[in-house]
Parts: sequence; C-alpha cells; structure tokens
Amino acid sequence: MSQRVTRPLELLQGAAMADPLYLDFNATTPLLPEVVDAMLPYLREHFGNPSSGHVYGRRAKDAVELARHRVAALLGAMPDEVLFTSGGTEANNLALIGLWGAQRFSGLVVSVVEHPATLAPVARLEREGARVVRLPVDAAGVTVLPTGFDGAPLASLMHANNETGVVQPVRALAELVHAAGGLLHTDASQTVGKLPVDVRALDVDALTVCAHKLYAPKGVGALYVRAGVTPAPVLLGAGHERGLRPGTENVASIVGLGVACEVAQRGLLAEAERLEGLRDELLSQLAARVPGLRVNGAGAPRLPNTLSVRFPHAEGGQVLARAPGIAASTGSACHDGHETASSVIRAMGVPPLEAAGTVRLSLGRSTTAADVAFAAQHLSEAWARCVAGR
Repeated sequence: MSQRVTRPLELLQGAAMADPLYLDFNATTPLLPEVVDAMLPYLREHFGNPSSGHVYGRRAKDAVELARHRVAALLGAMPDEVLFTSGGTEANNLALIGLWGAQRFSGLVVSVVEHPATLAPVARLEREGARVVRLPVDAAGVTVLPTGFDGAPLASLMHANNETGVVQPVRALAELVHAAGGLLHTDASQTVGKLPVDVRALDVDALTVCAHKLYAPKGVGALYVRAGVTPAPVLLGAGHERGLRPGTENVASIVGLGVACEVAQRGLLAEAERLEGLRDELLSQLAARVPGLRVNGAGAPRLPNTLSVRFPHAEGGQVLARAPGIAASTGSACHDGHETASSVIRAMGVPPLEAAGTVRLSLGRSTTAADVAFAAQHLSEAWARCVAGR
C-alpha cells in the first residue's frame, strides 16, 4: 500500500489547529502589533527604492534613516554607526570576516559556547590560516578570560548565551583586548531588547542585533560598528550602507526593527523585572515537582527570560514529546532519532547523559503567571511519565 502524501496546505492547517503554550522566545518572537502596523505602508503604497532621487525614493530613505536613529538610540550609539543587514548571521560574518580582512591581527579569540553564526566564520578564517584561541567556560557557563594577549587579537564574545541565558564578561574582555591593541565584537542577538545594552558601557567595537529576537521580522538585523573602525565588505555591489553592505534595503522590515527598538526602550527595565519574576516562579514550581532538577548556569548572571534546566533520568526531547501542550526546545541536536547532548552544556563540564536532559524554557511578552503554572504542571507530569516508562 502506498503511503499518503501530506500536502503543504494540510501541513499548514495542521499547524494552525495546534496551539501549545509558546516558551521558545529565544528561538524567535512574534511581531508586535505596532511593528506590523508600521510595516504595512511600506509593503503597500510606499514601495520606493531608497536610492532613488524622486519622492517615492525619498519616502523610503527617510523611513530607513528614522529606523537607524531608533536602533542607535536603544544601543547608545550614533546613527551613522549602525548598518542594516539581513539578520544576525550576516552581521556576525561582516564583523568577523570584514574586520579580519580590513587590518592585520595577531589571531582570533572566541569562546567555546558561541553561536554557529560566529563559530562558522571563525572556522573559515582558521582554514585560511588564522590562529584561533578558544576560551573555555566554567561550570556556570561563564567564559574564563586570559590574563592578557600576545599581539593584537580580533575577539568575539557573545553578550549572553542563547541556550543557558548566561551573560558573558564582555566589558572585562574588551579591556584586555584593547590593552593589547585589538578589537572586540559581541553578538548581542539575545540581549538587545531584554537587557540594557549600551555600546559605550560595554566598550565594544562591533555589536550584532537580530531583529526577530525582539519582536521584529525575520530577515533583517543590524551591526553597530564603532566610528573609526571600518570592516571590509563581505558582499560586493553598489554603495548601500556606506558601501559596507550592498543591496537595496529591505525597507519594510527595517522600519519594523526600528519600531521594535523604540518599544523595547520604553519599557525595558519593567519587562525584564516581570520576566525574571516569572522565570524564578517557573523554576520554583518545577523544582517542587521534579526532585533532582538542576539549572544550567546557576549562580551566574542570566537573561531574565531564560530558564535552562536538566531533568534527571530522562532526555529533554522525551520530556517535550510527552508534553505536547508546551512549545520549547532542548538545546540539543537530534540525529536519527537519538539526542546528542548540547556542546554548550558539555563545555560546562556536565556529563553527556545529564546534559541530554536539558530543556530550555524562554519566556516573552505574552507569558503570564497562569502560563507558568500550566508549564510547570505539564512538564513535571511529562517527566514523571518518562521516568516511569524507562
């Protein structure tokens, strides 16, 4: 008997019918209503090319520049220090490959828990002859810094880890790197919009923003580059974005990013405090129901919305599979139906079998106290079923 082929429309209808509680805001966020409303005119009537000299082009260009000012304001930067990209991955590539190609460095420095969007361009540069130093992390997931550097390095350290939420010592590394005459980039994809991010206070030379992590569209991002620092372009073409990122601007999405930054700036501290309270309550309720539950990154400063926990005697993927009412992630890769422990968690010294029990729960603007209670109950019941069936 031939197997029935599921059509794309049926897949979409099935996805629409399912309505689990969303606790994966570190993966992506929904668009804010204000963001959608701001974008719509630039998907309809204001369709001009920002490089065109007529009124249609000027309207688009004005919208892009307003968004640039809004992003800069959230970061404590000057507008002409902000470049728009297609997302966080391109921003990381432009920062690392671009800066490496623009001047001579003694080597590259990264932590072992960076996102693949950083590790992949670093690996490419290593294949091309760059000397790479990979900094370890301690048991809490905090990067262990060296006492200094021989020569002037190009360094990259994420502001907060996407899996554990652990905030990294970016400012301390900046002091070491600058004392050696080098430059520092930070991937702030997970912190912009969740924590105060000030490029002057961090003293970074480049910083990545990913729009879809702060309630703006996918396919757009930004790179802060300190005035006086100029990366070589990675893409070649016309003179858009000061000649550093060629290609006609994605006007509607850039507008959305600008509005999302403005909204984030208005209520940043209050929302962070609210989410931290909900995160801690979720941990309290889970720990009361799951003996032996462990927190990844315990004792370290963490994102207010992120709770990475290890369920004992069960794989994280099995727990989530038995809790269909929860949409969350494990932070692990799954190959041929078998989970492999996350390299981030293993780098913290957690044994592989324990690390495989990790579930990442990341909260967002729509998360409520009722959601926390629901999640704690359903996840603990799912864990109990896993343990009973092993």
